[in-house]
Amino acid sequence: MPARFGPAGNSDAFSKVCKSTIQAPGYLEKMGLDHYEYQCGRGVKVTDKTAFALRDKAAEHGITLSLHAPYFISLSSIEEEKRDNSINYILQSCDAAKRLGAQRIVIHSGSCAKISRQEALELAKDTLIRARKAAVEQGFEDIIFCPETMGKVNQLGDLTEVLELCKLDDTFLPCVDFGHLNARGFGCIKEKADYEKMIAEMENAIGTDRTKVFHSHFSKIMFTEPGGEKKHLTFDDNMGYGPDFEPLMEIIAKKDMSPVFVCESAGTQDKDALTMKNYYLSVK
Repeated sequence: MPARFGPAGNSDAFSKVCKSTIQAPGYLEKMGLDHYEYQCGRGVKVTDKTAFALRDKAAEHGITLSLHAPYFISLSSIEEEKRDNSINYILQSCDAAKRLGAQRIVIHSGSCAKISRQEALELAKDTLIRARKAAVEQGFEDIIFCPETMGKVNQLGDLTEVLELCKLDDTFLPCVDFGHLNARGFGCIKEKADYEKMIAEMENAIGTDRTKVFHSHFSKIMFTEPGGEKKHLTFDDNMGYGPDFEPLMEIIAKKDMSPVFVCESAGTQDKDALTMKNYYLSVK
């Protein structure tokens, strides 16, 4: 199965010609894309009417769906109430994903502002295990949790930490945001070998089968030192911030991997997703 490509939410171009997200699958198929990530970053507010209409349109146009869970999830909060609330947000996301026909939900891991990274990781593990158990009990066992690598240095979620979270359950897949990893590493992705090292770390941690179908976010991201991520850019922004997508596409094609690539460029996410897909197909 080939890799799949699509935008996170609706681009500026889409919003100029379409009135409703329900039109997204048709719009994306026409462009030549095959995935769409539904955004619930500011809370899960998906009516049955919207969910079922989007699910049907996605099936009609051959578009697979994923869902981004709320940004305010914090698996590693030192406040127990916030961790319990985070489990509820994950369950709400599972429910919305199930109604949408989306298989994967992307989950932010949280921060480690006032505690050590190891303490934060242990809290996150506990929260995620409890969330998975509750999800299975509520009939959401088909929904795949995708903990995401984060872009700010004080956030939990470098690649190693996310892979530790993915080891908790055989169904979990990492959401590897290469823009985030590049930003938190202050431009650490410079060449193909840097991507190869990351993929090798994934294979060593969770095996080749899961690595082959990992979830990914991709965009150029401006960063500052020592904080990390500052803001998302577009592929046309030639400001010296990476990472470049071409070496990654070459590796994915050569290794015959089939991840989902969700582009999070600022306003041009569909156009830039297509640029990635076309390059991937050219080297495939």
